Amino acid sequence: MLAFIEDSPQKVGKREIAHAFGIKGSDKIELKRLLKEMQEEGAIEKDRAGLRKAGRLPPVVVADIDSRRDRDGELVARPAQWDPEAGPAPVITVLTPRGRRADGPAPGTGDRVLVKVEPDGDTPGRYLGRVIKVIGRNKAETLGVFRALPTGGGRIVPVDKKAQGREIAVPPGGEGDALDGDLVTVALGREDRFGLTQGRVKERLGSLGSEKAVSLIAIHAHGIPHVFPREVLAEADATREVGLEGREDWRELPLVTIDPPDAKDHDDAVMALPDPDPTNPGGFVITVAIADVAAYVRPGSALDREALIRGNSVYFPDRVVPMLPERISNDLCSLRPGQDRPALAVRMIITAEGRKLRHSVHRVMMRSRAKLAYAQAQAAIDGRPDEVTGPILDGVLRPLWAAYDALAVARDARGPLALDLPERKVILNAEGGVDRVIVPERLSAHRLIEEFMIQANVAAAEVLEAARQALIYRVHEEPSLEKMRALGEVMASIGLKLPKEANLRPALFNRILGMVGGSEHQLFLNEVVLRSQAQAVYAAENAGHFGLALRRYAHFTSPIRRYADLVVHRALIRALRLGDDGLPSGMEGGALAEIGQQISAAERRAMAAERETIDRLIAHHLADRVGATFAGQVSGVTRSGLFIKLDETGADGFVPISTLGAEYFRHEEGRHALVGERTRQTFRLGDKVEVQLMEAAPVAGALRFAIAGGDRTAAPAPARGGPRKGRPAPERRESLTKRRGRRA
Repeated sequence: MLAFIEDSPQKVGKREIAHAFGIKGSDKIELKRLLKEMQEEGAIEKDRAGLRKAGRLPPVVVADIDSRRDRDGELVARPAQWDPEAGPAPVITVLTPRGRRADGPAPGTGDRVLVKVEPDGDTPGRYLGRVIKVIGRNKAETLGVFRALPTGGGRIVPVDKKAQGREIAVPPGGEGDALDGDLVTVALGREDRFGLTQGRVKERLGSLGSEKAVSLIAIHAHGIPHVFPREVLAEADATREVGLEGREDWRELPLVTIDPPDAKDHDDAVMALPDPDPTNPGGFVITVAIADVAAYVRPGSALDREALIRGNSVYFPDRVVPMLPERISNDLCSLRPGQDRPALAVRMIITAEGRKLRHSVHRVMMRSRAKLAYAQAQAAIDGRPDEVTGPILDGVLRPLWAAYDALAVARDARGPLALDLPERKVILNAEGGVDRVIVPERLSAHRLIEEFMIQANVAAAEVLEAARQALIYRVHEEPSLEKMRALGEVMASIGLKLPKEANLRPALFNRILGMVGGSEHQLFLNEVVLRSQAQAVYAAENAGHFGLALRRYAHFTSPIRRYADLVVHRALIRALRLGDDGLPSGMEGGALAEIGQQISAAERRAMAAERETIDRLIAHHLADRVGATFAGQVSGVTRSGLFIKLDETGADGFVPISTLGAEYFRHEEGRHALVGERTRQTFRLGDKVEVQLMEAAPVAGALRFAIAGGDRTAAPAPARGGPRKGRPAPERRESLTKRRGRRA
């Protein structure tokens, strides 16, 4: 069976195995048991692409081409998405066509590519790959800190952690206007005879003493496209408003937008009214209207091609890198109060208990009644209306909250994953530095919009499935057996037992979280449960959404900032014959699967860039507090030391094992602890600790701590690179709130 799974070029599941081996009737029960055993033993893995040999890549994968070639001069790539817990990332030898037949995409070092792979003979972990598409081009430049030499020219120290130790030589005259310590972009040249790559300063971005440069580090380090090409801007500027033709006139409906106070684009509006149908007593008619981006961004246009490359908007504390130019996102597709705007709307009929009876999709022209902030809408409901919310309190806001109360009943019965993790927000001052880090209050207004958006996303997926129209799903699979074992070990280390259940459901994790509610372990166990979850992705095949406890789910509610939503809008337009700007013919499962891979990789890129920028900003913020003491919690235990999460800012840092004391500390992996052999002093995952900040490295976003009051006579470990390199990266919360920069 293992050989059959490994050799099959197609998707393999239980059905395909049973057919191939002639397994019928009651023998299928034994087959199911055997496959489960093979999974538990780690021989095979299962995901939305079916069964495959453990550690093996799927047939098509997004990969990044290394900066160096192999011994034979061939390009080498590694998968863009790979779980470090599964071991070293597989190596893909990229086979590039040569000669007159070399008419396919020509990749280069640093490019991100979509590649079709097959195992390379009997060499484990090696693959041969043929490039299907070049997703992102290497710009032949890098980012680094300029270090001037007395004789002219200088050296560039790259900010990319992977490039640490490989300096770039800048000849005299090649430094431009860069000063020592400046953050610069460097155009790369050839390697000189001493082995250093030559480079010339292309642009001086500013001194690293300013936090305003921090987001630029992430933008350049992750290759995030942040400058729109001329043809894209020209196309956006030439775009004109669409009219009422072919649309329902909904301009008199009391739709309102509810967003964060600093939102610049408003792409969703909501309303709810009691259902007048006497057969549905206490029911509601809920409407969710979404900006009709498909009306302005046509398939194959310059705007569309650039949006696909970007995949999504990226949100930093000091700037936004949008998926679409401002002419589209902040003007034509922003649902401003009192202005006519085209929209794609979902209308849902629900019962008093929140059960959906039916739904429909409409292409409309709407006119928002009001632009509200979350706190503003909440204040009105709580009895503090203002001049904007007062006139619409009874007719618009109260029905919205009543409909939400009904939906909340159905949501609680469904039992989605209920993680309780504070989402910190960095507030900048006028100079672009960190003013403070806050945990915004979670209001019922947030939950209302969240639930309305979830229901609209579900309705969109159901409409397309009913029409047999291909689409891109938002897929969130159940946790793997390996991660469930790891969760069980962590629970055992604090005296808890992982409940045994035949089928994994979010309710199991909610029960686990209930065990530690209000205890000292509440925060860290929430984070451990989060880490145990699979990462949500975009896919052309449906595997359900585990975290939301939904059988089908698609992103529909934010086409301004997510390409997946734009695809779903086009699919609805095509399936329901709502216009000639729908999904092009031929855009079916295979093409959508490629897009899903590409935008999933873009989402990972954005998440990493946003997280690293926060790390760097907080490291800047704490740089002048070296020596200060902070309260924190042990968030990770490794052979080399402890990872600490600070209570005050949520920042992560590292305590090298060499600074814990004068004795030898043994790493007990099963207990997630470091234990002193002489004193038996123990540091466990989840322990509350006081730490002293020993070093802050803003460029790397790294903090080095020592346990307050401990023995620090041993030589300290370096803060740069080392500690963070081996850090078990926590997965980012799959936020269910419709907030800018969060993707549920």
